[in-house]
Amino acid sequence: MKVYAISDLHLSTVCGKPMDIFGKAWENYFELISADWKEKVTDEDVVLLPGDFSWAMRMEDALPDFERVADLPGSKVILRGNHDYWWNTLSQVRSLIPKGFYALQNDCLRFGDILVCGTRGWTCPDGDNLTAEDKKIYLREIERLKLSIASMQKQRKPTDKVIAITHFPPFNGRYDESEFTKQFVLADIDTVVYGHLHGKDCRANLQFKKFGINFYLTSCDLTGNKLTRII
Repeated sequence: MKVYAISDLHLSTVCGKPMDIFGKAWENYFELISADWKEKVTDEDVVLLPGDFSWAMRMEDALPDFERVADLPGSKVILRGNHDYWWNTLSQVRSLIPKGFYALQNDCLRFGDILVCGTRGWTCPDGDNLTAEDKKIYLREIERLKLSIASMQKQRKPTDKVIAITHFPPFNGRYDESEFTKQFVLADIDTVVYGHLHGKDCRANLQFKKFGINFYLTSCDLTGNKLTRII
């Protein structure tokens, strides 16, 4: 079993918000992703999709986007991003997504000897940059991460490999320690996958190690619309 990741697909089958208005990196991007996906992934593999899956505002409008990905091989793990407005309750999402999709929220998913936990995250503090509302959401996401990690720890076996996924980067632009990274270290999680960042002027590293953790940035426009091998 292999694990791949790609984030921020921003699909818009129904709502009509084409991404190519943001530049050449988005021209025919889903076709490029699909081709790379089919070349790399088998039905025994797992693909992590950490947020901003669809521009749809309602679940019924997001379902055609899910259908576009459903035919691609592998088990697919979805996590809510800041633009996934269609994501209502977890029970609704899990009842409606196609077979082969697995929604992660406040819990942990097992695939063989691989455990996947995580949360959406939020903008991390950098001095006094957070508003009162931002700080409230940030602290709430920390608690959600703790719930997910607690679920993971209950399942964890000595031979398991653990991957944490977030949508937002789990640190600020200087890669400073945050409450998110502290939780990863306390839980002995050495692999974290995230997205959210975009654009040709984005200077974030796609892969690096800090705090003893391997971090992978998988926003599709930054990875050349190719899946990143995690395990």
